[in-house]
Amino acid sequence: MKRLIFAGSLLLASGTVSFADGLFWVVGNRATGKCNIVTSNPVIIGDIWFGDGPYKSKADAKLARSTIRACPAVTSDDEKDEDGTN
Repeated sequence: MKRLIFAGSLLLASGTVSFADGLFWVVGNRATGKCNIVTSNPVIIGDIWFGDGPYKSKADAKLARSTIRACPAVTSDDEKDEDGTN
């Protein structure tokens, strides 16, 4: 019985970890004065002063970032840096 409970708890723990894969959050960073899109659930401490999400796609997170008043407008240079294109 103990083995069954242990196996069930391991299955449940691994399922919740994989649930976060592919999700995006918008976080406010005081150090840079910008809002970034991240792929892990943010810890609100220090320079990270808010987190919003999760969102199912990066496009959804970008749309949400554009509606958050605390986030400055994103320039085309910032978007290129974020996407990793030149």
